[in-house]
Amino acid sequence: MFLTLVLNLAGCADFGTLSPMIVAERLVKVYRDRKRGEIRAVDGVSFTVHAGEIFGLLGANGAGKTTTLRLLGTLLQPTDGTAYVAGFDVRREPENVRANIGFLSTTTALYGRLTVREMVEYFGRLHGLDETTLRRRIESIFTTLGMHEFATARCDKLSTGQKQRTSIARSIIHEPTVMIFDEPTTGLDVMTSRTIVGFIRRCREEGRTVVFSTHIMSEAERLCDRIGIIHAGRLVAVGTLDELRRQTGATVLEEVFLRLVAPDAMEG
Repeated sequence: MFLTLVLNLAGCADFGTLSPMIVAERLVKVYRDRKRGEIRAVDGVSFTVHAGEIFGLLGANGAGKTTTLRLLGTLLQPTDGTAYVAGFDVRREPENVRANIGFLSTTTALYGRLTVREMVEYFGRLHGLDETTLRRRIESIFTTLGMHEFATARCDKLSTGQKQRTSIARSIIHEPTVMIFDEPTTGLDVMTSRTIVGFIRRCREEGRTVVFSTHIMSEAERLCDRIGIIHAGRLVAVGTLDELRRQTGATVLEEVFLRLVAPDAMEG
């Protein structure tokens, strides 16, 4: 019911008129290393994401993308600042945040001895789903992601692409309103990448809020309503692709990105 309402709203209004589903407020994450001293992995990052919107977070390796997403997903505690996800404070209400998000990364682990179906059933029961609802949702998800052919295979026997689809299934079995993807297509074959990109689009069509990080510029160009570019822990620009093009004078997203994070290299 909630997603249907959000979808109707997203279809008839600009994102700016909707209440944000994610609000990051000056997020900071500091690590301390004996040799390097204080490392500010995330340094005062603020942005909002609305219902029915796909927000892409772009940055080089080590820029702070994954740390930012883990702060939103309550996998890490902020050193300073906070964020609100689906209306809940990540500091004070982490359990409520987790109940309303699906989090997927390339490092998401599966229990090798369980079959794919057992794995997804296990997470559905953790979220308190009754057996009838659980069976219905598994049937729908497995059909959408093309998982029926390996549903009875053990997780430790799966290909990389099959593992990623299984990770998605377990992440969405409770129908979260917010989806967080950390480089979801890294290392995948073309067909599996296409399936996951299609799923991200479907999330938007259903009115879900999506945040995902990637270093694949073509994915960001095809999928994102808005893009945030992060460099050295700081958010250096946020906007639609057209807005970022106007800001930098570049046309291709790769050039837009380089002009924002490495202008000296562009001049050379």
